[in-house]
Amino acid sequence: MRVGVLDIGSNTGHLLVVDAHGGAAPLPASSYKQPLRLAEHLDERGAVTQFGIDALTDFVSESVRVAEERGCEDMLGFATSAVRDAVNSEAVLAHVEDRTGVELAVLSGSDEARLTFLAVRRWFGWSAGRLAVFDIGGGSLEIAGGADEAPDVAWSMPIGAARLARSFFASGTPTADDVRRIRHEIRVEIARDAGKLLRSGAPDRAVATSKTFRSIARICGAAPSGAGPLVPRSLDGVVLRQQLPALLAMSVEELATLPGVSESRAHQIVPGALVAEACLDIFDLPSLEICPWALREGVILERLDQLSVLGA
Repeated sequence: MRVGVLDIGSNTGHLLVVDAHGGAAPLPASSYKQPLRLAEHLDERGAVTQFGIDALTDFVSESVRVAEERGCEDMLGFATSAVRDAVNSEAVLAHVEDRTGVELAVLSGSDEARLTFLAVRRWFGWSAGRLAVFDIGGGSLEIAGGADEAPDVAWSMPIGAARLARSFFASGTPTADDVRRIRHEIRVEIARDAGKLLRSGAPDRAVATSKTFRSIARICGAAPSGAGPLVPRSLDGVVLRQQLPALLAMSVEELATLPGVSESRAHQIVPGALVAEACLDIFDLPSLEICPWALREGVILERLDQLSVLGA
């Protein structure tokens, strides 16, 4: 069957059209995406602005058209932290459904972590042993760990790259004191519940997903996306710490010229790198393997599992 997965993230709206059936890896057929930056289109109350609502509605409407043209027989739509945490979340969702007919499910932070973990487990397989999975989104950081397909622990923190960029980097390059304060706040947030993962011992494999982690890994020497998804990639902690001083000194325009960095996300690279560094340090990890599958694939895989059960 051909399925459209409509992912309304804190940074980007992304429609991924896949050909999928039980027992096979979802095969991407086409992709349509737009930078929405919902995590940054919030007013002083924490509500999505009218500009953000209009941009989201237009994107969903166009995604419906694209999905129909591509022959999708089903579309799974979901929204993550930017919509979830907005004080006008219900009004935003109602507006989108009224104008487009699409009902977006709002995933909880733990569900984001759980579904991302499922995707990583399926990518690496059972031989990977106990997994620790980290996902930096625009609005939140998700962490999950376990030895099965469902994680033993899964939780979310409001320290995504776009949220941090809006809160701490809006005025430009931070001072040394600013960086120290930001680092401390990030680490306190992660360390608060780190014991959930640490009490089970060191993972057999520590994995990172998401565009932010992929971009940081590329800056630190990982293979480009053009090399294909099967090429092993990792984010080395030593290299990241060596790169950070230079990244902190760069302007947004300079960051946008780095390999793997898009102009629309350049302002999020430094806060994302600080979160990545904190994950490596707090969990005492030398490196993180990069997985090309993440939340969207997890949503597809869970849907296929449900269909397989019903079909049986």
